[in-house]
Amino acid sequence: MKDLNQKASASPIGRGDAYPSPAYGWYVTVVLLLGFTFSFVDRQVLNLLVEPIRKDLEISDTQISFLQGFAFAITYVLASIPIGRMVDRFNRVRIMIWGVLVWSATTIACGLSRNYTHLLVARMGVGAGEAALSPAAWSVLADYFHPDRLSRPISVYLMGPYIGAGIAMIAGAEVLDFTREMTSITVPILGDLAPWQFTFIAVGLPGVLIAALIATVREPVRMRRRDAQVTVPPWREVWAYMRSNRRVYTALHLGVPFIVVMLYGLQSWTPTILVRVYEWDLADAGRIYGLIALVAGSLGVLSGPFVARFLERRGRNDPALLVAITGAAMATGFLASIPLQPSATGALVCIAGASFSVTLPLALITSAMQRVTPNEMRGVVNGAYVVTTNVIGLALGPTLVAACTDYVFGDPNAVARSLGLVSMFMGPIAMLLLWSGASAMRRKFADS
Repeated sequence: MKDLNQKASASPIGRGDAYPSPAYGWYVTVVLLLGFTFSFVDRQVLNLLVEPIRKDLEISDTQISFLQGFAFAITYVLASIPIGRMVDRFNRVRIMIWGVLVWSATTIACGLSRNYTHLLVARMGVGAGEAALSPAAWSVLADYFHPDRLSRPISVYLMGPYIGAGIAMIAGAEVLDFTREMTSITVPILGDLAPWQFTFIAVGLPGVLIAALIATVREPVRMRRRDAQVTVPPWREVWAYMRSNRRVYTALHLGVPFIVVMLYGLQSWTPTILVRVYEWDLADAGRIYGLIALVAGSLGVLSGPFVARFLERRGRNDPALLVAITGAAMATGFLASIPLQPSATGALVCIAGASFSVTLPLALITSAMQRVTPNEMRGVVNGAYVVTTNVIGLALGPTLVAACTDYVFGDPNAVARSLGLVSMFMGPIAMLLLWSGASAMRRKFADS
């Protein structure tokens, strides 16, 4: 594999007028979708393993939430801006390959962990590796599709988290079901492993194949640069551009993360809600929630561009923020209703509605961010978005729910009430921040 030090300018870079063929662009989209899907399998499988890990390691819900959120998010965040800068300078495909290899190796390391500290450190490695994928993938897709056609491939790429979460839940449930009667599994060389450890190793191994598949993608020409003679602008120019459009980026970089708080709270604690509140078997909870995450989440992210086009035909040139505000309001209502449901059926309807609503605007937000950002700044701007969505969304989502369960209600069975309470605060904050940037976004779109 060649060194990353082959700079972006080694590819044929310029303003670019002719985009690559749509067929090859869609091939790249599918490959990146597979990469994003497996990144979320490795990220989300922990959510199904909460109860066995908690019992084996004798830890609290709050400690589990650090594994789900903080441990992953801290390295994901710290790596995102430097990697974003690399995306603007170097070969983006190679950056993604190395990211896949790192997160896959550290997912396997999660399965080899013998105590809480080891598992915490391994989760930090998963976060560092996964930070490489989306900033590079968004930048690559923006060079394979014209801005007017970008929202659909972005929406397909953003199906990855929901397909991945679904696969993680369903496959993890099958592994747990298969190993239900086993106290340990003997693996050659590795020795005796608990079923939850074996599950981590099983989902980490396919990463080598994903890295090989991404290696078949060609680094595209960098399109639509503001200045064909400038390869990468200095930091101060990037931050000056963001400051001059601060209302737009406040909505994108701060408003959306509060929606993501609800998303990660939902993903992290739904299996546990079904087990504790409705007394489901853990494997059944994984299968059913996995199916909901896969179907409702994917439908939400795919529906966003169709809703946007419907609004554009009726004269709205700011569909991204309008759909985001609507999605945040709907998700808040569904999540707040979960603890009011007397049966698991009612709770599952609310969970499905929330899964659809919270994902509805995500593809539109991502494609809007590519549209309002010059090509040579996209890596840093995308990296900043990754930072805020994870500092606010991933770090806070699981932990706020756990903290409410442990310290506000003081009852493990109150986890559904905790999720509802957190959402009733996060949703309105998201809507207010998104609304604050709506007029600036309309002007920016009119100029682009």
